[in-house]
Amino acid sequence: MSETRSDGELLRAVATDGDRRAFEELYRRYAPWLTARMRSRCADAGIVDDVVQETFLAVWRGTARYRETAEGADAAGWLWRIASRRLVDVLRGAGARGRLRQALARLRHRDEVSAEDRVLAGVEHGDLAGALVRLSPELRAVLQATVVDGLTTREAAVLLGIPPGTVKTRAMRARKQLREALA
Repeated sequence: MSETRSDGELLRAVATDGDRRAFEELYRRYAPWLTARMRSRCADAGIVDDVVQETFLAVWRGTARYRETAEGADAAGWLWRIASRRLVDVLRGAGARGRLRQALARLRHRDEVSAEDRVLAGVEHGDLAGALVRLSPELRAVLQATVVDGLTTREAAVLLGIPPGTVKTRAMRARKQLREALA
C-alpha cells in the first residue's frame, strides 16, 4: 500500500524530477474540482476544458511556479489563480464571440439549470446583466469573488493573485461603474 503524498510533495516532485505519477495524482485530485469551479464562471464546457488542460500543462511544463508557504501548501488556491487568469485571458480574447458561445451553451443546458442560476436568471437578462457584461473581466472577477463567492478581501486577493488593495480598488471601481450604468 503506497503512502499518500501531500500536495506540496507532489508539486515538488513534478517541478524538480518531472515525476509523471506525481503529476497524474495531482491531476486526479484537482481537475474535477477545478472544472466544476470554472463551470460556475463560464457556461462553455469547451472553454472550461481547455482552460483546465492549459492550467495543468503550465504545471507540467514548469511555466507556473509554486511557492509553498510556511503555513503549508495551498495547491487548490494556486491552481485556481492560474485557471482564473487563463479564463480571463480567453474571454478577453474571445470578446463578443466568447459571449455568444456562452449564451449558446446556456441555451443548450437550459434543462440543467441550477437553483442559483434560476434565482439569477432575472438578473442575467435585465439592466444589471448588461451593466455586468460591460465591466472589464478584472472587475467582474473581483465582484464574482467578493459578492457571489462571498470571499473576504484577503481571500479574494489570494484567489486572484493580486494585492488586497487592488481588490478593494477594483471593487470600488466596479460598484461605481454599476451605479452609473443603472442610474
